[in-house]
Amino acid sequence: MLRLSASFSLLYPPSLPPSVSHPRPRRLRALVFAASASPSARSLRLLEWGKVCRAVASFAGTAHGREATKKQLWAVENVSYDRSRKLLRETEAAVRLLGSSGGALDFSGLDTVAVESAINCVSGGSVIKGQEAMAVVSLMLFVESLQVTIRAAMKQDEDSHNLLLPLTETILDAVVSKLLVKSIQDVIDDDGSVKDTALCQLMDKLIRNADNEASLSEVSIVNGRCCIKITGDKSSSFDGLLLSSGSDAGSMIEPIVAVPLNDELQGARALVVRAELEALSKLTDKILLELDNIQILMQETVTLDKVTARARYSVAYDGTLPDLYLPNIEHGIANAAKDEPASTTSSAQLTKRPWKLFIPNAYHPLLLQQHQENLRRTKKDVASATAEIRRRRIYGQDIAEEDQLASEVDFMKIRVSELERNHPIPVDFMIAEETTVLVITGPNTGGKTISLKTVGLASLMAKIGLYILASEPVKIPWFDAVYADIGDEQSLTQSLSTFSGHLKQIGAIRAQSTSQSLVLLDEVGAGTNPLEGAALGMSLLESFAEAGSFLTLATTHHGELKTLKYSNDSFENACVEFDEENLKPTFRILWGIPGRSNAINIAERLGLPLDIIESARQLLGTAGAEINALIMDMEKFKQEYHEQLQQAQHYLMQSKELHNDLEVAQKSIVDHSTAQRKRKSRVVSEYAVMARSIIHKKFQQYRESAVAQRVLEEEKAAEKAKSEGAKGPELSSTSAPKKTQNTNISMVTEANGKIIDEDGGIPEVGDLVYVPKLKNQATVVKIDSSKNEVQVQAGMMKLKLKLKDVKVQKQRTSR
Repeated sequence: MLRLSASFSLLYPPSLPPSVSHPRPRRLRALVFAASASPSARSLRLLEWGKVCRAVASFAGTAHGREATKKQLWAVENVSYDRSRKLLRETEAAVRLLGSSGGALDFSGLDTVAVESAINCVSGGSVIKGQEAMAVVSLMLFVESLQVTIRAAMKQDEDSHNLLLPLTETILDAVVSKLLVKSIQDVIDDDGSVKDTALCQLMDKLIRNADNEASLSEVSIVNGRCCIKITGDKSSSFDGLLLSSGSDAGSMIEPIVAVPLNDELQGARALVVRAELEALSKLTDKILLELDNIQILMQETVTLDKVTARARYSVAYDGTLPDLYLPNIEHGIANAAKDEPASTTSSAQLTKRPWKLFIPNAYHPLLLQQHQENLRRTKKDVASATAEIRRRRIYGQDIAEEDQLASEVDFMKIRVSELERNHPIPVDFMIAEETTVLVITGPNTGGKTISLKTVGLASLMAKIGLYILASEPVKIPWFDAVYADIGDEQSLTQSLSTFSGHLKQIGAIRAQSTSQSLVLLDEVGAGTNPLEGAALGMSLLESFAEAGSFLTLATTHHGELKTLKYSNDSFENACVEFDEENLKPTFRILWGIPGRSNAINIAERLGLPLDIIESARQLLGTAGAEINALIMDMEKFKQEYHEQLQQAQHYLMQSKELHNDLEVAQKSIVDHSTAQRKRKSRVVSEYAVMARSIIHKKFQQYRESAVAQRVLEEEKAAEKAKSEGAKGPELSSTSAPKKTQNTNISMVTEANGKIIDEDGGIPEVGDLVYVPKLKNQATVVKIDSSKNEVQVQAGMMKLKLKLKDVKVQKQRTSR
């Protein structure tokens, strides 16, 4: 069968320095490297970039992931700006994914070496091994589980989807063959051995067919023969040979039907090996059909492991996503490129500040790593010793050794407290846009070299897609290269080839640095006569400022280099702080202040005879004393300036807050006034409606009261007339025609030339009726015959009256 030929190996790049793969004696390695390495490769070694690469790679879960991580990090010099931004987005996406489902990105359970071996075997025509096949299964199942986790994370919100999609798009599209996984699992055990399917199936069938509810059966191996272990009181339901019996352990029975198979298994091991080989060969053919997909899964898994290693390293040391920008050089001024920030988490406010480089509270990654490892190791030792003491107390072992362990635990606890107190001190680098060269002065062991390395490593880490180990947002330019002449390598070169080696390295850096390079020079101009070294150092730094690197950081002990700031605006001074009271450095950087000489003052504090001190000061001369006094005045002025600046900023912030509060209060007043007017208008309207309702109700009550009063008066008048009629019937009869006449007259009205007379009958809606109690006419509005009631409208009043209380009127033509 034709099989593809492929190789899947990840090795170090050819440019990897010998120190990474082939350890040599330090002096010999330094000589070889200094003679052959380019300035950029030598700079990476001086910055100990290889150690950072190994530290980051240790967070990868697979062997191939670790190798790929080291290879990618070491190629930092070849990374473009767009590639750097892509790497940072990948790392940020992995950090987001770790935060939501960190367990899903655990690659430690994958054996990529076995998967690579399986790919090479299948593509080369060889038969795959059982362990290699199970490694392929583990890879497929891991990718399948990872796809589910990533899809769930992407559904959380739109930002997560957009952030994770570029990182996981390929692995989400990868196809996992469930049929191949099942085929391998049916043939291969978890330990990588080929299953004895025929015999196992027979034993399982016998166990299933055994109708013995009181017994428990399982397949066991005795002396290489497959048997059934029976536990219980009843005998088995199948015939067999009793190999062993016991009341507790149960009985071992070899079924009669299994004897031939066992004999064949015992006597034909070669046939078993051949059968296994045949089964593996069939699996190999099936894997060959999915070889392309397996290779894609392998590549994407290693890629994701590599990105996850960067994310885990960044999270483990509390890193900050840097705001990386591409500097444009226009008329010697650095402007940020017109581009979107690498992430929305970057501080938009920082990018608006006039900083060329802004790295507050930054840690040297190797120092921080060493401190955390020491602290973690010491805490682990304390926990182990404490557990050992507890174990000895439980079992009553040697008390003397227990006391010794207890004293050791106390000592280790003190060590833990010291480590927690002596946390590495971060450095602040805040370089303005107009600064091209920064000159740092200060005493030895004050932190100058560590500061340079911190900036150099931070630049490389941001360029390769790592978070910067800082506690605050960071703004940093993208550098095409970082050149360094720092530390032990410089001292070794000077001891071998005097001052010429130092000058040769700086000359090579000056020739290769560009307007987008970062140059780090430690003790520039050292190793020769102080006057000549100072002159040469001034000339070198001025050349870097005029047409050299984008940013140059240099440390020096030459006082003349401090004066460059006052003749060239491209220069800035800084110094490492020294505590004269305790005679030790504080490792803090003071900006805008040149370092001053402390040797004579320190000698005086240490008790050197006063005559020697005075003689030294006289030899130094008044000029040196005046310079030191001037520097002290400048330090005092600088401190006062910063205090007043902070106070002014505080007042400005307060005024802004008060102004904002005033605007908010004014808006609140306007809103409150508007709301009050609306409320008053609404209240007035409600009261007006209420007043109209009350007036209407009172008026209606008044009318009803007036009607009732009139009816009462009429009833009284009728009773009075009745009583008078009883007394004088003649008078009443005499006046009756007159009363009838008056009534008829009052019942007759003229309207539009018609005469309206009273007439009896049931009224209809719309008829005109006369209401005697009101002594007025009304119009019928509604009739309720069931209650013998009628509703009439008399002017503005509506009344319900009995039918007997109204008189129907009809019209007739007047004569």
